[in-house]
Amino acid sequence: MKIQKTQLDNIEKVTLSHYDNNASSFWHGTKDHDVKQNYHAFLRQFPDGKSLDILDFGCGPGRDIHYFKSQGHRPVGLDGSKAFCDMALSYTGCEILHQQFLSLSLPKERFDGIFANASLFHIPSQELPAVLLALHQTLRPGGVLFSSNPRGNAEGWSGQRYGCYIEFEATQQYLNAAGFTVIEHYYRPEGVPFAEQPWLAVVSTKR
Repeated sequence: MKIQKTQLDNIEKVTLSHYDNNASSFWHGTKDHDVKQNYHAFLRQFPDGKSLDILDFGCGPGRDIHYFKSQGHRPVGLDGSKAFCDMALSYTGCEILHQQFLSLSLPKERFDGIFANASLFHIPSQELPAVLLALHQTLRPGGVLFSSNPRGNAEGWSGQRYGCYIEFEATQQYLNAAGFTVIEHYYRPEGVPFAEQPWLAVVSTKR
């Protein structure tokens, strides 16, 4: 059943209000997460030593922007939460775009890569094709999209946050339709049985 615009607006409003109201606790709860596997999977797609223009899509308070900047890259953050944008700007000094996912305004062929860690799953499935197309258009030819999301077969509210949980096959279909080619995927955390790996990471390139 199609979600109407008023409902989409409410999904974004309530989800973003949750993050705005819990920004500090979110920062303290996630700033020390070990995501080196994701950094490596993303950055190894590029030539060694190349300084990259990276869009951190759903940047939160700026943990990953800070890392990319420390590696000599030129990251730009994007988040729908004003509180997160303010925190990311203060923490990193990098350009931060305050944009909601369902109303993106991104320049064409601006970025070498997009790092979307734990962000795309907040987009309702019916809106995902349009968002992926916007990300495809802001990537340069051959650009890389990294995404990591909780997997599953459900969509709806979890408390005050909306989530869309899909498995690899469906993820690949969405990416293919938007003009991406999947080159790698894996499950996290490492070293545990599949049933205990709730996170799906996918690396794809713009074709």
